Amino acid sequence: MAEIEMTQVAQQSTVRSARRTADATGLRTLLKFYIRRERAALVAWIGGTAALVGFQAVASQNLYDTPAKLAALRETIGGSPAVVALSGPEALLASIGGEVVFEIFGYAAIVLGLMSMFLVGRHTRTDEENGRAELLRSTRVGRDAPVATALALASLANLAAGIAVAVTAVATGLPAGGSVLFGAALAGVGLTFATLTALAAQIFENPRSVYGSITAMLGLAYVVRAVGDVGNGVASWLSPIGWGQRTLPYVDDKWWPLLLPLVASVLTVGAAVAVSEHRDFGAGVFGNRAGRAEASWLLHTTTGLAWRLHRGSIAAWATGVFVLSAAYGSFGDAITEFIENNPQIAEFLPGGAEDAVDAYLALTLTIAALLSAGYGVNSALRARREETAERAEWLVAATTNRISWLAGHVTMALVGSAAVLAAGAVGEGLAYGLTIGDLGQIPRLLAAAAVYVPAVWWILAVAVAGVGWLPRAAAIIAWTYFAYCLVAEILAQSFNLPEWTRTASPFRHLPQAPLDTVTAGGILGVLALAAVAAIGGLVGFGRRDLG
Repeated sequence: MAEIEMTQVAQQSTVRSARRTADATGLRTLLKFYIRRERAALVAWIGGTAALVGFQAVASQNLYDTPAKLAALRETIGGSPAVVALSGPEALLASIGGEVVFEIFGYAAIVLGLMSMFLVGRHTRTDEENGRAELLRSTRVGRDAPVATALALASLANLAAGIAVAVTAVATGLPAGGSVLFGAALAGVGLTFATLTALAAQIFENPRSVYGSITAMLGLAYVVRAVGDVGNGVASWLSPIGWGQRTLPYVDDKWWPLLLPLVASVLTVGAAVAVSEHRDFGAGVFGNRAGRAEASWLLHTTTGLAWRLHRGSIAAWATGVFVLSAAYGSFGDAITEFIENNPQIAEFLPGGAEDAVDAYLALTLTIAALLSAGYGVNSALRARREETAERAEWLVAATTNRISWLAGHVTMALVGSAAVLAAGAVGEGLAYGLTIGDLGQIPRLLAAAAVYVPAVWWILAVAVAGVGWLPRAAAIIAWTYFAYCLVAEILAQSFNLPEWTRTASPFRHLPQAPLDTVTAGGILGVLALAAVAAIGGLVGFGRRDLG
């Protein structure tokens, strides 16, 4: 009997070992396929990140080309909590290379975090939902091969981005050692969010929840880093972005913080594998709730259906922008104190400290508006994703008008983006109002945020026009234009770009509320262009074939 039991145990062990080997089958072939599938996007993500760093490195070295200018910069902005919250730890300002990291690291880290999220999410949960993963696994592909391949792809992409950043920094004249550490630190941030996405893909049952949770974590990492850098620095060690900045490239060149993203990634992958073994294929730990026995009256309309599909994303984006804007608002009062302690700076501001605060509020509202536009673009492109998944065809094959179907998604994009921006204005107004004892800042900043709504709608209208006339290139067109607006509004001054490069940005033609006097001319002009682009997209959608 004992011999029989030992034989059974040995057989089970052999089966488990064979199964583990089979799980890795097809990884190399899948990786080649994924690289081919993502080759254009990878070039854009990696090239864009390197370009951000390159422009910033050249601009900073031209602006602060002497030790005296760099020392003046440290004295001017190093003591400003608001600037530190936006950028990074003051210690980075000890060298010109550190100043480059101070200015650009947070933005580049967010870019790589989003790249990693989309790469892993698309090849795990999205493929599983669309049925492509099941088709792949029907061949000689192991159970864990798609997830492992997606992580391998993201790891290679982050490695390539890190190398591109290092080479670009060295090419601009920065020291090689700090440049390599700079690239490695950014790659570590991207790798962390790649593994977090793999875990989220096992937990949640649909891609929207995966992307929403990781986007929220990315925003939280930025906020926690900001709080830590303004405070005693402890909270910064709880953020992947903080880990990267605390390597202090070009200043102290600390390599040991890179162990933190490696350890976090190993633990997260282990958790993802453990969760994967205890869920059904196509399902998640948190499944979708059972629906009602009968559809609500809202689902009898295209707008009601669009609301049902978009409401979760609206809530997630609004919450994230509210929290980020509240963090910005909490530092607003610190600018007044900074100007009062440095009266020489106030001489360059016609309105003194009040102008400085309003300029800061205008900048942070612009950031909130850009994030709202990001939601709007993603929401408008949701219609294209519904179309390619062949769900739209079933709806318009009946009595549903195809233009009204797309109009439902466009309506949610318009209303949702305005709601996300309003949430940001309320968060910033609440936090700033509490610090100065004036809750009247909430309606004031809400009114200021309304000035930026036409720009948000124009950016998403470009996505609608793409869906209508150039559906296959719609996502590339929309996100490229969004990236242009982001660079034009947030990084143009840092890059020392000429003024004409901002001409195509809708924000260029609007007042910088609450800093500037609000006039109707630019607002109405941008609104008219947005309306023309959106209506044109609807018309184009009605004239072309689905798919």
